[in-house]
Amino acid sequence: MEDLSWGAITLELLRLFLPVWIALILTFVLSMRYRRKLGLYGKLFDSTIGMIGFAIVMFWVYTALFAPMIVNHDVLSQISPLKNKLPGSTAPDGSHYLFGGDHLGRDVFSRVVAGSRVVISIAPLATLFAFMVGITLGLPAGYYGGKLDTVLSFIANLVLAFPVILLFYLLVTPEIAETGLPQYIAVVLFLMPLLFLILLINSRYYVKPQLRNIVIGLIVVIGGWFYLSLVSETETRVNVLPQVLDLIHVPANILIVFVSVVFVNSPTVFRIIRGLVLDIKTRDYVSAAQTRGERPWYIMLWEILPNARGPLIVDFCLRIGYTTILLGTLGFFGLGLSPESPDWGSTINAGRKLLTIAPYPALVPALALMSLVLGLNLLADGLREESLKD
Repeated sequence: MEDLSWGAITLELLRLFLPVWIALILTFVLSMRYRRKLGLYGKLFDSTIGMIGFAIVMFWVYTALFAPMIVNHDVLSQISPLKNKLPGSTAPDGSHYLFGGDHLGRDVFSRVVAGSRVVISIAPLATLFAFMVGITLGLPAGYYGGKLDTVLSFIANLVLAFPVILLFYLLVTPEIAETGLPQYIAVVLFLMPLLFLILLINSRYYVKPQLRNIVIGLIVVIGGWFYLSLVSETETRVNVLPQVLDLIHVPANILIVFVSVVFVNSPTVFRIIRGLVLDIKTRDYVSAAQTRGERPWYIMLWEILPNARGPLIVDFCLRIGYTTILLGTLGFFGLGLSPESPDWGSTINAGRKLLTIAPYPALVPALALMSLVLGLNLLADGLREESLKD
């Protein structure tokens, strides 16, 4: 069979991404139909910039979701005749490498699509955990002030004083990993979402102790099992759960990267939350809640936090973009993730050595990374624009 032309490559891409196009169309049709009932998300569709950013982000989300249906080659299979070949090159079995082959003869297109799953699975979840940590510590620091605020702010500033790349390097290097330090950090950081949920339910249903105790009990049992499953791994320094109950297995390198991202982002989120609380706690509705005799954590979680949602949602989108760049940087330097990982940073690093003679193995994942970060930034701009209208 002959190699494909760019026109044929485009048609093949449109065909392979058909599940993504269908999902995008359905998402936009349903969102536009019910946008007046969807709050800030619905208002996003009044912003052209926001819609463009949302479309780009959801394209990659659906690509990650439907990746097994899209990839046309195994991401690790190597075909020697296709090393550094141009896009559209034909394999011996008659299939095509739509974006060419890398230096090992692997399909660049399939690796970029599979790499989206690494980014989409780690970046939003790590950012969410960082927000849980920042909110849980930032709310009392800003509300109570005093020595608590001084101590927590000092710790946050101490972490932020380290250069980000150096801090990442220290956390993911094998020597540090062998000491168990990343896992010990995970023990503390992963406890924060559980603590946040307990505080949230306790403050909301404090006057209904029977219901409160049942819900908190479920959170402690189910959430505690998830927590122990995440931090406990066999043949490591943190192995507190019997293997028969440890049903969540996170590869050590992924766990280290995840913990590193949460650890680096949490102090910044803490400072944002603290600053918002210092401003909002002086508002009249907070004084009214205090006059009614509401408890401090109820005021923090149900009066202050909801009124800070606009800036937090915007920062959440931006921070996913920053996290995506950090993951790409880690992969580029070969830190944390395994060398054969199809993540975009590792793929860019593998292709940069032959950039002058075979640019596609590095160019395609670089454009993918750039497009996702651009989409997140445009989405954040759209959300900011609409939130200011409230």
